[in-house]
Amino acid sequence: MNYLGINAIFHDPAAALVVDGRVVAAAEEERFSRRKHGKRPVPFSAWELPEQAMRWCLAEAGLTPADLDAVGYSFDPAIAAEMPDDPYDPVRVDYARRAPGFLAEALPGLDRDKVRFVEHHVAHAASAGLAAPSRTSSVLVVDGRGEAHSHLAGRYRDGELEILHRQALPESLGLLYESLTDHLGFLRSSDEFKVMALASYGEPRFLPELREIVRATGDGGFTAQAPDWSRFASRRIDDGTWGGDHADLAASVQAVVEEVLVDLATWLHGQTGDRVLTMAGGTALNCVANSRIWRDTPFEEVWVQPASGDSGTALGAALHLAQEAGDLGEPQPTAALGRSWSDEELAQWLRTAQVPFTTPEDLAGEVADVLADNGVVAWFDGRSEFGPRALGRRSLIANPMHPDNLERLNDVKGREQFRPVAPMVLEERAAEIFSGGPMPSPFMLFVHDVAPEWREKIPTVTHVDGTARIQTVTDEDNAGIAALLRAFDERTGVPVVVNTSLNTAGRPMVDDPRDALELFGSAPVAALVLGPHLVRRASFFQEAR
Repeated sequence: MNYLGINAIFHDPAAALVVDGRVVAAAEEERFSRRKHGKRPVPFSAWELPEQAMRWCLAEAGLTPADLDAVGYSFDPAIAAEMPDDPYDPVRVDYARRAPGFLAEALPGLDRDKVRFVEHHVAHAASAGLAAPSRTSSVLVVDGRGEAHSHLAGRYRDGELEILHRQALPESLGLLYESLTDHLGFLRSSDEFKVMALASYGEPRFLPELREIVRATGDGGFTAQAPDWSRFASRRIDDGTWGGDHADLAASVQAVVEEVLVDLATWLHGQTGDRVLTMAGGTALNCVANSRIWRDTPFEEVWVQPASGDSGTALGAALHLAQEAGDLGEPQPTAALGRSWSDEELAQWLRTAQVPFTTPEDLAGEVADVLADNGVVAWFDGRSEFGPRALGRRSLIANPMHPDNLERLNDVKGREQFRPVAPMVLEERAAEIFSGGPMPSPFMLFVHDVAPEWREKIPTVTHVDGTARIQTVTDEDNAGIAALLRAFDERTGVPVVVNTSLNTAGRPMVDDPRDALELFGSAPVAALVLGPHLVRRASFFQEAR
């Protein structure tokens, strides 16, 4: 049976396809449209569907719209609450009601009666609890908002969801964090990760006062409404400066949110006694909070959906429909669910662009030589990642041993200098270097402490607080990156490389070969890996002359 999931209501529109219980394709619309986050999360954009992502998912499986058994739309307008602070929210809800017709227009041949509304937080929960390796787990969903709530706590047992608590709006940890993001001069519903990074540079000196207005209530819920942030720090203009009161406010809010999340997870464990916690919702992309939950709650294992934001509700909606029909199969094995090209197709892209390239027998060795010589490499290989993290398929890779490389990479990408970059490490070597977080950590969703003796060896990926957001790599997950890590280790004695997303500021992650070639042509990187093929900047410009 074939189930298509759609996220379109707020931001990060996406589509996902489940066939006979197996996830076969998932992608965000931004990867096709090249518009960051697909659209802005305003009521008037709710009609915009992930049309290119939907069509690609069907094409990937060789299906037509008429082949679909059901389509899940990750918002249920029938239960939407009034939002008195947003007079235009009824426009959003009206667009949602009309979604079956919109989808039938976008996918000719689709029976509009096959479109089913899936509650937003149930879709989030399904993206975690039905995708995780364990079929029995507690599930925690925290984000900005759904139809009428901002939080769901429950339990999956053999695929069946039992909801134990919901937090009604307007209380919302996600909206609190979004409001702070805006006050600190960043783009809300987009740049919350910048606040998390900035928090490491501050002291949580406003924490006592914030605890009076942001706290768990002891029954599985919480209170959290954005205060007048100017009580703590003036509104920041994003002029390139940072620190001081703004960093302290970021640190304080990050700390209080972590405390509430730990309380929520601890309460949930008290209800279920489960060994495993699964998580989704935009707040689950806060890797610092995730590590705190892993350390400070009774759960033995924490599994976070790599596409925890709203894009993941497309996957959850499809999984939820499959489970309801008794058609749920294997768990989500990987985040590599997007587009890919054959080796010959990639070579044809290069020939068409008249770009000189080689196809080396020892690609890992040649790239390791470039890295050892402190060159930056654009790495494009295999299926693109579903979710916001580059996981070694659409990555910028660099040498972690040079302190100046953090500033260099942020300049290449056009980012703020307080932004960290992350390490990829061989899974079998990770425990030598990193601690304080779960192992393995394949999706870059937790922070780990860097061992003191390694901080000077890998300064590029060691954040100001001595932590790193690691990705562990195995041959099974990504044979090409594992080979590169071993080759780099042979040359330097360091089984770690820098990994940051293959994009520049304000643009979506590179997804297809044209995107990769455009970035290579405009960014100062030494080499481009396109599948098994290698392009060196020096030979490219020498040939051009």
